[in-house]
Amino acid sequence: MNGQSNDHVQAKLERRRARRASLFETNMVRVACWQAVLMLQPRVMARNPVMFITEIGAALTTLVLVTDLLANRESLAYTLAVTVVLWLTVLFANFAEALAEARGKAQADTLKRTRRSTLARRVVNGGEEQISSDELREGDAVLVAAGEVIPSDGEVVEGAASVDESAITGESAPVVREAGGDRSGVTGGTRVLSDQLRIRITAGAGESFLDRMIALVEGAERQKTPNELALTVTLAGLTLAFLMVTGSLWPIGRYFGVDLPIPTLIALLVCLIPTTIGALLAAIGLAGMDRALSANVLAKSGKAVELAGDIDTLLLDKTGTITMGDRQATAYFPLPGVTGEQLAEAAMRASFGDQTPEGKSIVRLGEKTLGPQAPRETPQARIIAFTAQTRLSGLDLPDGNSYRKGAADAVQAYIKEHGAPIPPALQGLVESVARQGSTPIVVAENQNMLGVVALSDVLKPGIRDRFDRLRAMGLRVIMVTGDNPLTAAAIAEQAGVDDYIAEARPEDKLEYIRKEQRAGRLIAMMGDGTNDAPALAQADIGIAMNSGTQAAKEAGNMVDLDSDPTKLIEVIEIGKQLLMTRGALTTFSIANDVAKYFAIIPAMFMLAIPQLAALNIMGLATPASAILSALIFNAIIIPLLIPIAIKGVKYRPMGADSILRRNLLVYGLGGLIAPFAGIKLIDLALSLIGFF
Repeated sequence: MNGQSNDHVQAKLERRRARRASLFETNMVRVACWQAVLMLQPRVMARNPVMFITEIGAALTTLVLVTDLLANRESLAYTLAVTVVLWLTVLFANFAEALAEARGKAQADTLKRTRRSTLARRVVNGGEEQISSDELREGDAVLVAAGEVIPSDGEVVEGAASVDESAITGESAPVVREAGGDRSGVTGGTRVLSDQLRIRITAGAGESFLDRMIALVEGAERQKTPNELALTVTLAGLTLAFLMVTGSLWPIGRYFGVDLPIPTLIALLVCLIPTTIGALLAAIGLAGMDRALSANVLAKSGKAVELAGDIDTLLLDKTGTITMGDRQATAYFPLPGVTGEQLAEAAMRASFGDQTPEGKSIVRLGEKTLGPQAPRETPQARIIAFTAQTRLSGLDLPDGNSYRKGAADAVQAYIKEHGAPIPPALQGLVESVARQGSTPIVVAENQNMLGVVALSDVLKPGIRDRFDRLRAMGLRVIMVTGDNPLTAAAIAEQAGVDDYIAEARPEDKLEYIRKEQRAGRLIAMMGDGTNDAPALAQADIGIAMNSGTQAAKEAGNMVDLDSDPTKLIEVIEIGKQLLMTRGALTTFSIANDVAKYFAIIPAMFMLAIPQLAALNIMGLATPASAILSALIFNAIIIPLLIPIAIKGVKYRPMGADSILRRNLLVYGLGGLIAPFAGIKLIDLALSLIGFF
């Protein structure tokens, strides 16, 4: 048992180390370098038209190099330099994509270590049989007791228990999974900490979410998103246009009496076509999916991650998203003849055995109320731990005093078992607290009812700030709740949402999403219940919580493995960061190419047309030096931009106009300035070493 626990702790640490790994971690770089060479195969390169043309150009200059070598021509050094730089350009582009894939595969390796075959107790004809988890099939029923590992994905059909999901989510706090609610989903590889669960398996061998995560990050054949496809087609069109332009320069050169060598024409072509963004495009997309997975979000497609960046309306459930979800103790309601201090002390003692967030909040409220007089745990006392079945907890002291607290019906049943009467005022007190929207927790001491502690679902700290951030991004936030309109309006005002849907039924959510989509808006929604499935399927981005029902997980196009309702905000930020990164590097690439024209075109015809010397504003040494300097700069800028492509442009919540202005200022202007400085420095270096 301890071995299994240690395995899970180790798996959690490995996943965290993988997420924090350096961008250029040695093992990843080694793998990416080898993969970059393997990707030189034409059938692989053909997926990227820009780099495929560059590879063909490198192959042609290689043939020219062999010819020059055999003929011992004076241009041998120049041809060799152009050939080497062209091949480096292709390899750098392959390295960018391979490094992005290597980072994802590093996570896949840690997931594989998490996923292991375990023994399962399958229920057969009223009895049990032990089989390997790999033999389980969809629909099988298994029993999992405290300390045992859940063998595969499934839904709890009987029982309630605390489950350690740290092996999957990396979070140490256990969660409660129970039958008959929206917290019935369990994931293979997690461990039951208390009680026993009967689970219906929902995934066959090789079909669990862990398996799908592994396949996602390992899949080399990643489908391109519509935005990426459109940009690829645009880049291919530009490449074709410049190919035609470059091809026409040879006869033009002959007309002016200039002999343009093939390496020079190919160097010109490679500098003219958008090699920078062409080299980094695949890496940007892969890195976006990798960032989503690092945030513990399983995206069923790259399209879902990218589309998240265009979302303009969010539907959020109130409970657990806008409010704390884990209810907090907020007030005492003592029965007649009982003081608030008596009730607070008894509630604290009865909660020492309750490790749920609600139980801990009762202890915190008692400490705040009683101050130094607050009771402390007694080592000799017998603690009655809270369980989902009994729905109460308590404490028996050595002096004979006993304390109990829990759900009203559970505590009343306990009192009746001991033959004590139920105070007539208790029911009215319980109903009064319930009408206020709080959950009543009844407290008893020595079979005497003392009163009620109210558990309230309070707003999450900083939730208004989060919504302000979303509003700065141009998004609308809609709260969905089953509360009555008056309560919903009050909470909506406190939280600062833009609108709300009160007394919401599944069909109300679905109709609202359809109405918004008809108005041209893109909708994101998060849910965990079967009743959320229709809306999750209809929404443009549907994020299901991993703790939720199987129906919800199948309906959504993303699954949040942390089951954190606020993750929707993070997903949108990841999507927007992906779009911002692609836009920023595209802007840089285009500006970069424009600047390179001033280096190469005057150099090519300067000897035949002296007037073009006026365009040599960089003052480059020779035509050959100008061409080679531009080509070298074109190659080295690719690895320099790899960190931005993989880590992404720093995200800031801002509108589309602000993003455009920032891109033009930082990446547009930077893309114009960098080549002038870089090419000039390379030209000086070549002249200094006497290359030309």
